[in-house]
Amino acid sequence: MTLQLDNPDLTSDPAARRALKDEKVAVEFAALSGKLVSAVGVNHYAPGDALITGSPGDRWCVSRDRFDAKYEPVPPTVRGEAGDYRNRPVAVLAKRMNQPFTVARMAGGDSLRGDAGDWLIQYAPGDHGIVERTRFERVYRLC
Repeated sequence: MTLQLDNPDLTSDPAARRALKDEKVAVEFAALSGKLVSAVGVNHYAPGDALITGSPGDRWCVSRDRFDAKYEPVPPTVRGEAGDYRNRPVAVLAKRMNQPFTVARMAGGDSLRGDAGDWLIQYAPGDHGIVERTRFERVYRLC
């Protein structure tokens, strides 16, 4: 049975932990609207949004305003141009899930799906993601 989460708030969940991500990613910026299929579901994007390839080859997209706030260019990449970027070290809330689950990225946003052992991530109130267990172990550190 799949657990359907509706805008969960991990700030009051005793099983949630703070975690930091550290990853260098390759970025392109979308010229047109479209969608890509990530490991946890379909991601729709608009022109200008960041199309990200992480390690090892995981793909997802981030809206341009969120991307600019969360990522820094790695020299010689210039901000706003395609190239390598590194996420800013900002703690997020993370909870390892013990059963398959779904969550919307944000209200009315793409629906993501995770398996037992994957991590539910809360970036901010109403802003969620799912990270596969092996990817979480590779790029996140629990605080």
